[in-house]
Amino acid sequence: MDLKAIFMTFFIITTLVSFAYPSLGQEDVDDEPLVKSGPEMDAVEAISPASQDYNMYMLENLPPKFTTYLENCMDKMGPIFRRCNEDVIEEILTKKPVSRECCMKVVKAGKECYVEIRKLMFRFYQLKQFASQVSFRTNEVWDRCSSEVKNSSSSHDD
Repeated sequence: MDLKAIFMTFFIITTLVSFAYPSLGQEDVDDEPLVKSGPEMDAVEAISPASQDYNMYMLENLPPKFTTYLENCMDKMGPIFRRCNEDVIEEILTKKPVSRECCMKVVKAGKECYVEIRKLMFRFYQLKQFASQVSFRTNEVWDRCSSEVKNSSSSHDD
Protein backbone atom coordinates (compact mmCIF):
# COMPACT_ATOMS: atom_id res chain seq x y z
CA MET A 1 0.00 0.00 0.00
CA ASP A 2 1.38 3.37 -0.86
CA LEU A 3 1.60 6.32 1.52
CA LYS A 4 -1.36 8.14 -0.04
CA ALA A 5 -3.70 5.16 0.49
CA ILE A 6 -2.56 4.80 4.12
CA PHE A 7 -3.13 8.50 4.74
CA MET A 8 -6.61 8.40 3.15
CA THR A 9 -7.57 5.31 5.18
CA PHE A 10 -6.39 6.98 8.39
CA PHE A 11 -8.25 10.19 7.52
CA ILE A 12 -11.51 8.34 6.78
CA ILE A 13 -11.32 6.28 9.98
CA THR A 14 -10.56 9.38 12.06
CA THR A 15 -13.47 11.24 10.49
CA LEU A 16 -15.88 8.36 11.09
CA VAL A 17 -14.79 7.99 14.70
CA SER A 18 -15.17 11.73 15.32
CA PHE A 19 -18.75 11.59 13.99
CA ALA A 20 -19.57 8.52 16.06
CA TYR A 21 -17.94 9.89 19.24
CA PRO A 22 -17.89 13.70 18.97
CA SER A 23 -17.02 14.06 22.65
CA LEU A 24 -13.61 12.44 22.06
CA GLY A 25 -12.42 15.57 20.32
CA GLN A 26 -13.78 17.97 22.94
CA GLU A 27 -12.63 18.92 26.37
CA ASP A 28 -15.01 17.83 29.15
CA VAL A 29 -16.44 21.11 30.40
CA ASP A 30 -19.55 19.82 32.22
CA ASP A 31 -17.85 20.28 35.59
CA GLU A 32 -16.93 23.90 34.94
CA PRO A 33 -19.39 26.61 35.97
CA LEU A 34 -20.79 28.63 33.08
CA VAL A 35 -20.38 31.79 35.15
CA LYS A 36 -18.30 32.50 38.24
CA SER A 37 -20.08 33.76 41.36
CA GLY A 38 -19.66 37.41 42.26
CA PRO A 39 -19.03 40.20 39.75
CA GLU A 40 -19.39 37.92 36.72
CA MET A 41 -22.81 36.73 37.93
CA ASP A 42 -23.80 40.35 38.71
CA ALA A 43 -22.95 41.31 35.13
CA VAL A 44 -25.22 38.54 33.81
CA GLU A 45 -28.09 39.80 35.95
CA ALA A 46 -27.65 43.45 34.90
CA ILE A 47 -30.58 44.87 32.93
CA SER A 48 -30.12 47.49 30.23
CA PRO A 49 -32.97 49.45 28.58
CA ALA A 50 -32.59 47.41 25.38
CA SER A 51 -32.66 44.09 27.22
CA GLN A 52 -35.67 45.25 29.20
CA ASP A 53 -37.52 46.04 25.95
CA TYR A 54 -36.60 42.62 24.57
CA ASN A 55 -37.83 40.89 27.73
CA MET A 56 -41.12 42.82 27.76
CA TYR A 57 -41.74 42.03 24.10
CA MET A 58 -41.02 38.35 24.69
CA LEU A 59 -43.36 38.20 27.70
CA GLU A 60 -46.15 40.10 25.93
CA ASN A 61 -46.04 37.60 23.07
CA LEU A 62 -46.39 34.47 25.19
CA PRO A 63 -49.68 32.64 24.63
CA PRO A 64 -52.21 33.60 27.34
CA LYS A 65 -52.77 29.94 28.35
CA PHE A 66 -49.04 29.48 28.83
CA THR A 67 -48.80 32.68 30.87
CA THR A 68 -51.62 31.46 33.12
CA TYR A 69 -49.91 28.08 33.46
CA LEU A 70 -46.62 29.73 34.49
CA GLU A 71 -48.40 31.98 36.98
CA ASN A 72 -50.00 28.90 38.56
CA CYS A 73 -46.58 27.25 38.74
CA MET A 74 -45.14 30.30 40.46
CA ASP A 75 -48.08 30.37 42.88
CA LYS A 76 -47.33 26.76 43.87
CA MET A 77 -43.92 27.91 45.11
CA GLY A 78 -45.47 30.70 47.15
CA PRO A 79 -43.97 34.07 48.09
CA ILE A 80 -40.45 32.63 48.12
CA PHE A 81 -40.61 32.09 44.32
CA ARG A 82 -38.51 35.10 43.30
CA ARG A 83 -35.59 34.34 45.62
CA CYS A 84 -35.63 30.62 44.88
CA ASN A 85 -35.86 31.25 41.15
CA GLU A 86 -32.75 33.44 41.29
CA ASP A 87 -30.97 30.84 43.44
CA VAL A 88 -31.83 28.03 41.01
CA ILE A 89 -30.53 30.05 38.06
CA GLU A 90 -27.37 30.75 40.03
CA GLU A 91 -26.91 27.04 40.77
CA ILE A 92 -27.40 26.19 37.09
CA LEU A 93 -24.81 28.77 36.05
CA THR A 94 -22.30 28.62 38.92
CA LYS A 95 -23.00 25.26 40.60
CA LYS A 96 -23.64 27.03 43.93
CA PRO A 97 -26.32 24.79 45.54
CA VAL A 98 -29.71 26.24 46.45
CA SER A 99 -31.05 25.88 49.97
CA ARG A 100 -33.09 22.90 51.14
CA GLU A 101 -36.05 25.29 51.54
CA CYS A 102 -35.85 26.26 47.86
CA CYS A 103 -35.46 22.63 46.85
CA MET A 104 -38.65 21.81 48.76
CA LYS A 105 -40.54 24.60 46.97
CA VAL A 106 -39.20 23.54 43.57
CA VAL A 107 -40.20 19.92 44.13
CA LYS A 108 -43.59 20.98 45.51
CA ALA A 109 -44.31 22.84 42.26
CA GLY A 110 -43.46 19.71 40.25
CA LYS A 111 -40.97 18.86 37.53
CA GLU A 112 -43.11 20.08 34.63
CA CYS A 113 -43.50 23.51 36.25
CA TYR A 114 -39.79 23.58 37.08
CA VAL A 115 -38.78 22.77 33.49
CA GLU A 116 -41.17 25.28 31.90
CA ILE A 117 -40.06 28.07 34.25
CA ARG A 118 -36.41 27.31 33.44
CA LYS A 119 -37.16 27.38 29.70
CA LEU A 120 -38.79 30.77 30.13
CA MET A 121 -35.99 32.16 32.29
CA PHE A 122 -33.35 31.22 29.72
CA ARG A 123 -35.31 33.07 27.03
CA PHE A 124 -34.67 36.37 28.84
CA TYR A 125 -32.06 38.55 27.18
CA GLN A 126 -29.54 38.30 30.02
CA LEU A 127 -29.66 34.49 30.09
CA LYS A 128 -30.39 33.45 26.50
CA GLN A 129 -26.67 33.17 25.75
CA PHE A 130 -26.63 30.10 28.03
CA ALA A 131 -29.86 28.49 26.76
CA SER A 132 -28.12 25.85 24.66
CA GLN A 133 -25.82 24.86 27.52
CA VAL A 134 -28.16 24.55 30.50
CA SER A 135 -30.47 21.66 29.70
CA PHE A 136 -28.29 19.06 31.40
CA ARG A 137 -27.59 21.30 34.40
CA THR A 138 -31.27 22.12 34.74
CA ASN A 139 -31.96 18.40 35.10
CA GLU A 140 -29.05 18.00 37.52
CA VAL A 141 -30.54 20.66 39.81
CA TRP A 142 -33.95 18.98 39.67
CA ASP A 143 -32.43 15.56 40.40
CA ARG A 144 -30.42 16.92 43.33
CA CYS A 145 -33.38 18.78 44.81
CA SER A 146 -35.86 15.93 44.41
CA SER A 147 -33.34 13.51 45.90
CA GLU A 148 -32.63 15.86 48.80
CA VAL A 149 -36.34 16.38 49.49
CA LYS A 150 -37.06 12.65 49.22
CA ASN A 151 -34.21 11.83 51.61
CA SER A 152 -35.27 14.48 54.14
CA SER A 153 -38.92 13.36 54.04
CA SER A 154 -37.98 9.67 54.45
CA SER A 155 -35.80 10.52 57.46
CA HIS A 156 -38.78 12.36 59.03
CA ASP A 157 -40.98 9.30 58.44
CA ASP A 158 -38.73 7.06 60.55
